[in-house]
Amino acid sequence: MGAVVGTLTMQTRQRPSRARDKVDDELEMTMVSHRPEGLEQLEAQTNFTKQELQVLYRGFKNECPSGVVNEETFKHIYAQFFPHGDASTYAHYLFNAFDTRNNGSIKFEDFVMGLSTLLRGTVRDKLEWTFHLYDINRDGFINREEMTEIVRAIYDMMGKYTYPALKGDVPKQHVDTFFEKMDKNKDGVVTLEEFVIACQEDENMMRSMQLFENVM
Repeated sequence: MGAVVGTLTMQTRQRPSRARDKVDDELEMTMVSHRPEGLEQLEAQTNFTKQELQVLYRGFKNECPSGVVNEETFKHIYAQFFPHGDASTYAHYLFNAFDTRNNGSIKFEDFVMGLSTLLRGTVRDKLEWTFHLYDINRDGFINREEMTEIVRAIYDMMGKYTYPALKGDVPKQHVDTFFEKMDKNKDGVVTLEEFVIACQEDENMMRSMQLFENVM
């Protein structure tokens, strides 16, 4: 999570006057192309406080003055945190996971809703979000090819700096091991329930999912 949170809050600093912050936020929201939902509404919909939402909004606006971010901008921001690898493919899949409206852009509301799940959600909430990340074609199942695509994208992003002895077949081996444990009925696909149960039952698998979450 450090990459996304860091890039959107790195230039944000709390000011002494909260009243001034509130006035500034209201003025800023009228100046961008897309005005987000009221902070009170987002506070009710997420697990963030209003003050936390203000900090996140300021960071989001610093990087995306228009109030929305497209995929190319998202990739550019994300790549800064993984200079030793190629983050473009993983950033593409991550962008799609945040783009819940499927319109090619992420609004502030989309960002904080996803972030709330990943940072403050229950274990099941986080696993469901991760499942949808892996379900590339949105058919409600994860097949072996989809899991391989995501895992390979993660390895590519981490690069040789993190994995100096990485061989080309490591992602496939990783997927084969996990897929066999997840696909309980051996029908060639993993359902949401199979995914959640397998992760909750296997400590190593859960740790691996949390590792993937950390590159968010």
